Amino acid sequence: MTEQITVPRGLKNVVVADTALGDVRGAEGFYHYRRYDAVTLAKTASFEAVWHLMLFGELPGPDGEEAFARRVGVLREVPGTVVDLVRSHAGPSIDPLHVLRLAIAAMGLADRPMYDLDEEERRAAALRYAAAAPTILAAAHRVSQGLPVLAPDPAAGHAADYLRMSTGTAAPDDVAALQTYLIATVDHGFNASTFAGRVVASTGSDMASCLLGAVGAFLGPLHGGAPSRALAALDEIGDPANTRAWVRAKIAAGEKVMGFGHAVYRTHDPRSELLKTVAQQYRSAPGTEAADLVTRAGAVEEEIESAIAELKPDHRLYANVEYYAGVVMSLVGLAPEMFTPTFCVARTVGWTANILEQARDGKIIRPSARYVGPPVAAPAHA
Repeated sequence: MTEQITVPRGLKNVVVADTALGDVRGAEGFYHYRRYDAVTLAKTASFEAVWHLMLFGELPGPDGEEAFARRVGVLREVPGTVVDLVRSHAGPSIDPLHVLRLAIAAMGLADRPMYDLDEEERRAAALRYAAAAPTILAAAHRVSQGLPVLAPDPAAGHAADYLRMSTGTAAPDDVAALQTYLIATVDHGFNASTFAGRVVASTGSDMASCLLGAVGAFLGPLHGGAPSRALAALDEIGDPANTRAWVRAKIAAGEKVMGFGHAVYRTHDPRSELLKTVAQQYRSAPGTEAADLVTRAGAVEEEIESAIAELKPDHRLYANVEYYAGVVMSLVGLAPEMFTPTFCVARTVGWTANILEQARDGKIIRPSARYVGPPVAAPAHA
């Protein structure tokens, strides 16, 4: 019998696998995809190029990027039976991610275990689901609003098509802002949803089951559900002058300040800093609703960080990706109920890349637990 090893709650700082997909350096405020700085990619690359990088290990050349974009563009067209399923189950009180779970399960009815597939077959499954996610989520949203479902345009870019299918429009500046956000959130170490997907993948299961595990974890408000809650907090505060009193009340009640602090970063979240610069591009028209939102978000951010530093000098918290993610998604025209689904559009690419990597490993993830219940009676035959 092997000796058990006690590790911190939540597996904090415990290395559970090797990965070539990227890393998060919390003390430095830096993260990367493969061998590239993720923030630089978000500023300079297309979503399709980064997707290719995650799945194939390298950035494509111009011809390769165009071919890959065509491949995933076609895959955004989901079967009519899936669209019918979305129409029959989406509604005003239904989270689009719940509809996505249902659609993934339906798409995976005939899937074979990845244990029985070769690498090309596994990769084809990864592309199929990641490409379909924006179509399903946009359709679920529009059905919930009583709007007609918009079919995907295989010739459009992934970010542009998702925005158009969700809102009906896709202005170039908004597409550029959304693409930056999507690239910035493709992957981020062994977060809860990524790890959940990898645990399922370690069993040799099918791609749909792995993604259902990831989506289930992502639905938690402590994980993917934070962007809309962060923007809701901004609305709750209203005038930046109310910020300090609001923060004091939250801390006194033992509640989390949504949009601030991170499990890994001990300095500014580079994703938040990036999205802040994206948001500030909307300040060029003073007096507009967009400019007012960005100005208020910046003022509230400063006040929250200052108030937390005053109340908890040994526990500094900075704005995380969720804070400005909600601002940027609001600026490009997405409704709050689509903030977490939009996060999911990006993260599905990261999940599938991680699932493929874990499937190659071939080792099941099977930790132990310490029993802390009441004493157990001796066996009757003792």
